[in-house]
Amino acid sequence: MGEQILLIEDDDALARMMRIQLEHAGYQVTVCRNGTSGLQAAHNPGLDLILLDILLPDMDGWVVCQKLQGITDAPIIFTTALGTEKDVVRGLEMGADDYMIKPFSYKELLARVKAALHRARRTASRKVTYKNGGLSVDLENRSVEVNGERVSLTPLEYQLLAALVKEAGHVVSHTMLLRRVWGPQCEDRRQYLKLYIWYLRQKIEADPSHPTLILTERGIGYRLAAPQQTV
Repeated sequence: MGEQILLIEDDDALARMMRIQLEHAGYQVTVCRNGTSGLQAAHNPGLDLILLDILLPDMDGWVVCQKLQGITDAPIIFTTALGTEKDVVRGLEMGADDYMIKPFSYKELLARVKAALHRARRTASRKVTYKNGGLSVDLENRSVEVNGERVSLTPLEYQLLAALVKEAGHVVSHTMLLRRVWGPQCEDRRQYLKLYIWYLRQKIEADPSHPTLILTERGIGYRLAAPQQTV
């Protein structure tokens, strides 16, 4: 069975054509016509790639992209008629893997899809595990354990912890964390970050009032203590 692709596109004719082309190439395709249904479909754990339009009827693709990153690690390719340099840069800075401007050819669609899936497979093959004291974080399996017990995190909590794990031992600025987790439109809302750091500490620190894992760098950002073991 081929990789699973979620296509979020409100243009019926275009969605039908893209689905036919992708299925002909061996992919499994789920089509959603608005952002709400697309976000619901993104909870599929077997999802491999998302093709996302921006001009959707219920919410714009920028908002959908931000929400998707709290649901799935599947790469996102914007497929849109918005083709200014500003739009492209915005899409890539939001964390999209690629940005395709309509109209595009069948060959370009397949080439971009194949490239994105290849990059995702290559990234997944580099398993990242963070261990320090009783905390263990496996980014490949989205698993977080404290003293051998599975910890339940919300999508935003997990995304924040993952951002810190990827830079473990190094300070990550308030702005960078806000951009990565909430999106560039929230980069000045430090109260969000402070609250979710507090949430995380309650779940992973032995003594949340005296944290030893998530450390505050006053006026700069936060640092996850250097790992004792990284694989």
